[in-house]
Amino acid sequence: MMEKNAKIYVAGHRGMVGSAIIRELERQGYTNIITRTHAQLDLCRQEAVEKFFEEEKPEYVFLAAAKVGGIVANQDALADFMYDNMILEMNVIHAAWKNGCKKLEFLGSSCIYPRMASQPMKESCLLTSELEKTNEAYALAKISGLKYCEFLNRQYGTDYISVMPTNLYGPNDNYHPTHSHVLPALIRRFHEAKEQNLPSVTCWGDGSPLREFLYVDDLANLCVFLMNNYSGNETVNAGTGKELTIKELTELVAKVIGYTGEILWDTDKPNGTPRKLLDVSKSAAMGWHYQTELEDGIRLAYQDFLSNPMRAER
Repeated sequence: MMEKNAKIYVAGHRGMVGSAIIRELERQGYTNIITRTHAQLDLCRQEAVEKFFEEEKPEYVFLAAAKVGGIVANQDALADFMYDNMILEMNVIHAAWKNGCKKLEFLGSSCIYPRMASQPMKESCLLTSELEKTNEAYALAKISGLKYCEFLNRQYGTDYISVMPTNLYGPNDNYHPTHSHVLPALIRRFHEAKEQNLPSVTCWGDGSPLREFLYVDDLANLCVFLMNNYSGNETVNAGTGKELTIKELTELVAKVIGYTGEILWDTDKPNGTPRKLLDVSKSAAMGWHYQTELEDGIRLAYQDFLSNPMRAER
């Protein structure tokens, strides 16, 4: 268990996941949280990362920093996604190990699992068949980070763990028009359509893919729970165990935002993976369950979007 005054480093504290982890740590009474902005510490620079760890010696690390984006961003910048994510995670994990960090938690993504994995996806299906091509670069980087934690545990007896979240949403999400994930992208699209009184909104694909969504504050609660209660080489899935079609999701977002126009589908655009549902029996067996239902979470996310100064950026 982490002491309340233990020195805890949250990497990526300005992102959606990192900021949620900080909110959760503070809510639980942790008082010695350290952070660095990208300007203060570029995690892709090995020398800078090693210097930071030598000086600060954090006891616990939540590695939530990553270069992220939706289908378009992933396809357009394959090399960048692979290099940046692999370099930053290796730098942080290696420096943590070199400087005697008690425990590190690596945040991955459900895209690490095979494209046609049997559903719901168990942690054990990792590397059993090929990945989804549209985010293969990101997935390979995340698999490498997860495996490096496992191999450090095996070779050096460290206590490094990893957690693999499903699709996330909530405060501090990215609402960029082309570089955001499906739910924040829909919030923005329907909000703008409502503001402009557009008669219809066109969405990608045919609306048939099934997806699962976890409110980011629920993930943060699980992250702290795992840091205090879990050790093991195998990753832990983070999700709700519930899914809905993209079509149902768009209708739910439209409802929350109050958009009453027509929803059309551009079937020339890619659907992505047909189904992505995590098996959450592992976290459930440890006594953890999500709290926020999707419609409630979308309302909270929309409130955050309306007060988010970044949303106006084109």
